[in-house]
Amino acid sequence: MAPELAEVERPGAQRWVPAEASLGELKRAAEGCRGCELWKPATQVVFSTGPAAARLMLVGEQPGDREDEEGKPFVGPAGRVLAEAVDAAGIRREELYLTNAVKHFRFEQRGKRRIHAKPAVAHIVACHPWLEAEFEAVQPQAIVCLGATAARSVLGRTVAIGRARGEPLVREGLPAPVVVTAHPSAILRLRGDDDREAAFAQLVADLRTAAGLLR
Repeated sequence: MAPELAEVERPGAQRWVPAEASLGELKRAAEGCRGCELWKPATQVVFSTGPAAARLMLVGEQPGDREDEEGKPFVGPAGRVLAEAVDAAGIRREELYLTNAVKHFRFEQRGKRRIHAKPAVAHIVACHPWLEAEFEAVQPQAIVCLGATAARSVLGRTVAIGRARGEPLVREGLPAPVVVTAHPSAILRLRGDDDREAAFAQLVADLRTAAGLLR
């Protein structure tokens, strides 16, 4: 029997999110989400990867072009950077749950190319009930926000990455402390080798901080 739908308390995805659902039920329900308009041009919903028993949850911004095609988060260039940083931080990948603040790819069509477009606050708010349900289903021991969009979704406020990173943050209503860091795609945009190496080292350090919170 399908789980009872949560009450509609705000616009967006809330009406589509099953109450007290397992991770598998959430993934199946997300395929039918019409909480905002982003589902229309997207190829598919991109929900998450990782086990329900994962101790560390990594939250990114939204799927990219490659993720939209394959249906999995962090399988593109930024995902490769993240995987290298996770390995460098000494974190076992089987301990990770990977998801995004927004579950559909927002883009601008330029000829045959689909160019990433940053999600609007309305998209973050509309999709937030899914993230809340993931917190409930996974119960991570630490949460890492990869970039400002993820931090805005998880913490409910605008966050300056440079000032917030480095120290675990606690917010009422969250199952675990939060570590804020830069999105791996930001490293890819840096031109100088020295700058990229420094940014990568900082990402690794932030992941180690989060790993230190695991029990």
